[in-house]
Amino acid sequence: MAQPAVLRPADSSRVVQDQKTVVLVGQPPEILKNLLQSGISTFDAMLLTDSREKDGSLLNNLEFPFYFFVFVAKGLAEGRKLTLVGNEADVSHALRLMRLTLMGPTRQNLTDWGTEEGLKEEWLAISEALALKDPDGQTIPVEDFFELAHFKEGIAQVGSMQIQHLSHDHYRFSNDDGVVEVELDEHETVEPPYKISSDYVPGGLVKLGVEVLGGASGFAVDEPCTGLALCVNGEYLLIDSIPFLDQHLFARGISKNQISAVFLTHLHDDHCAMFPLMKMPNIVEVITTREIFEMAMDKLACNLGWSINVIKEHFKLVELVPGKSLNYYGLIIDPHITVHSIPTIGATFQIDKLGSVRDLCIVGDNNDMASIRDLNKQGIVRDETLDSLNHLFTDPHHILIADGGAGAIHGDPADALGSKAERVVFVHVEDLPAEFSNTFSLASSGKRYTIFDGDQSLYTSQVNHYLSLWLGKQFPNRWMRSLLAQEEIRRYNTDDVVVVQDSDSTGSVYLILTGYCNVVHHDGTSSNTIALLQAGDLIGEMAVITGAGSRNASVVAASPVTICVFSEAIFQAFVDTEGIKEEILHRWKLRPIVHALPQFKDLTSIVAEKVGRIARLQTIASGQTFEPDPDTWYILSEGQLETKQQHGYEAGWRPFADDRLEPIVAANECSFITFCRDEFEQLRAVAPQLNYVMRKQRLRDKEADQSWQLGVVSIY
Repeated sequence: MAQPAVLRPADSSRVVQDQKTVVLVGQPPEILKNLLQSGISTFDAMLLTDSREKDGSLLNNLEFPFYFFVFVAKGLAEGRKLTLVGNEADVSHALRLMRLTLMGPTRQNLTDWGTEEGLKEEWLAISEALALKDPDGQTIPVEDFFELAHFKEGIAQVGSMQIQHLSHDHYRFSNDDGVVEVELDEHETVEPPYKISSDYVPGGLVKLGVEVLGGASGFAVDEPCTGLALCVNGEYLLIDSIPFLDQHLFARGISKNQISAVFLTHLHDDHCAMFPLMKMPNIVEVITTREIFEMAMDKLACNLGWSINVIKEHFKLVELVPGKSLNYYGLIIDPHITVHSIPTIGATFQIDKLGSVRDLCIVGDNNDMASIRDLNKQGIVRDETLDSLNHLFTDPHHILIADGGAGAIHGDPADALGSKAERVVFVHVEDLPAEFSNTFSLASSGKRYTIFDGDQSLYTSQVNHYLSLWLGKQFPNRWMRSLLAQEEIRRYNTDDVVVVQDSDSTGSVYLILTGYCNVVHHDGTSSNTIALLQAGDLIGEMAVITGAGSRNASVVAASPVTICVFSEAIFQAFVDTEGIKEEILHRWKLRPIVHALPQFKDLTSIVAEKVGRIARLQTIASGQTFEPDPDTWYILSEGQLETKQQHGYEAGWRPFADDRLEPIVAANECSFITFCRDEFEQLRAVAPQLNYVMRKQRLRDKEADQSWQLGVVSIY
C-alpha cells in the first residue's frame, strides 16, 4: 500500500485516497460534476468540513454525490454504505438533511402543518412507493445508507486511513505507509464546474417572459441545473434557485436587486439553492406551499447549523394551496401537484393584458405519465392529481415547460406529443431523443422566451421604485414627473464605458435599472475597480450636490445594463427645493467611513447605503471620558482609546453580543459611528444581507449568543 495521495477536483474540495479508501473532503455545489470531469468515479466517505459556506455557496451539498454512490457506483446493489465523517452535531445535521431530501416529511410533520387529509395521504404514499427498497421490498431508512465516523478527541478511522482533525479545515490523513495533510484555503473562491456564457446585449424588461439560467440535470457534467427567471411587469420571480445563482444572474445581466420572489417547486439540491437568497438586500418572498417552505427552511437550517426560526427571518412565505389560484400583484398563479419522490409543485402563470390573456405553464419535476397512471391504478395517486397533470399536457398554453427526464423519477417527452401549446420546451435533460428534435425545443442557458413584450412604462415604474429606495421614502410625485419628462433609457453592452474618469459633467445623472457596473479609477499607472454597482444605484448624483465639475472615476458595464439618464438641473432643483442637500451630503461623507468598518465591509453598496442612512458621527476629545448609552451602538472609526483599542472597537449596545457599558477614555481625538438600537433593528429586520452578515461575524469572532445554533438534531 502507498501513502495517501491528494487530488483537487475543485476549490474547497479534495479527494484523499490510498489503494483501499477514497475520501471526499468538502462538497461545494455541483461537486459531482467536478469529480466526473476529473475522472473520479468512486469514493467511500464524505468528510463534512468546518466551513459551512464560502463565497456565497454552501459547502455540504451531499445529495448528488450520494445519488451517484448509490445508483452509478452500485453502492446499493453491492450492499456498501457511504461513510459520513465529522463531529457529532454536523453529522446529525447531514442525516436530517438527507432524510428531508430523500424521504420528504413525516406524517407528523404534515399533520403539524395542517396539510389537507387527501393530499397528506397521497404525498406519504408516493414517497413510500418511490423510496429506495431492500431486496425484500422494504423501504430503507436513511440512516441505513451510511456509516458514521465521528471525530473522537479529534480522530476518526475511515477504512484504511486515520483522519486527525488538526484545526479549522485542517486534517491529517495517515495509513501504514505514510501521512499527508489537507488544509482547505479559507480564501479560495468557489467556481462553477462549467463555463457560464455571458450576455453582451441587454435583453430588455417584459410584461411576461422567461429567461433560462440553466436547463439540464444535476448529472449533466458540463451544463448547469434547471433554473428559470420569470420576468413579470419588469420584476423577476425566480422559478427555483439553482447552484451558483449569483453567477448565473450576473451573466444574464439581472441584478439581485431585481429579484422580488422565488417560486419554489421542491427542495432537491438542483432546485433549492436558497442560501444566496438569504443574502439579498431586501426580503425575498418564497411562493410555495406551507409544506415545501417548512422543509426548505429546515434544510437550510441543517446546511448552516442555525435554528430554523433564524433562517425564517430572512424570508417571507407567500402560501400557495394546490387547486386554488393566487393573484400575485396581477400575476395569476395556479399551482398543481406533481408526482415526485418528495412533495413537489408546478404552476401555470397567467397575465391579462387589456383582455388578452396569455400563460406559461411550468410542470415541475414530474414522473412520466405512464408511471403516474400505474400509481393511480394502485390507489397511490389520486384521480384529481392525475386529471390535473393530464390537462397540463393537453391545454392550449402559450408556452409549456416540462420535465424531459434525467433519471427514473422524471418525465418523458412523449407525454407532450398531444399538447396544444404554441411552444413546448423541455428542461432537466441535456439532449432530446432524435424523434422529438423537430417537435419540441430544449431549454439551455441564455435562451429567452417572451409572451408579452414590455414598453416604456416598465422602466418608469422601476425609476420610481429605485429613487424612492435611494431617498428612503416615497419620492415626491411632481418632482418624479419632472424627472421622467426628460428621461432617456440607454442600453449598454458588457464592457461599454458609461462614464469617463476626469470628463466634464454632461448635465446628466444616471440610475442603473438592470445589471451591474464597475466603478474604475486610474491612478496614472494602473486601473483599480473600487466598487460594484447594480440596479438601484445612482451615478453622478454627488457631482451635482457637491458641485464637482468632473468625474472622479470611470463607470464600466460589468454585464449588460439598462440605465435611465435624467436632467442634472432638475435633480439639483429637487435637492435644493426639498432641503435635503445637507442630509445627502452627510450620508455621502459617512458612506466610505461606514463601508470601511470591519462590521460592514461585506455588504453590497445598496445595503451599505441603507446602513449609512441611519448612522451618526460622534467625536470625543482627547482625554475625555464618556458613558456609553445602553441603547446606542458605538463603533470606533478613528483614533485610539486609553485602553489601546482602535478601528472597529465596539461599545454600548451591540447586536448579537454582550453590551459594553464601561466608561470610555479617549487617548486622542476619537470618532465613533453610532446607531440607535431601534433604528438598526428595524433595518436588520428588512435587510436579510445585514442580518446574515452580522450573525456570521459574531460567530466568527465567538461573541454571539450561541442559543440559536443547532446542536445535535434527530433525523426524524
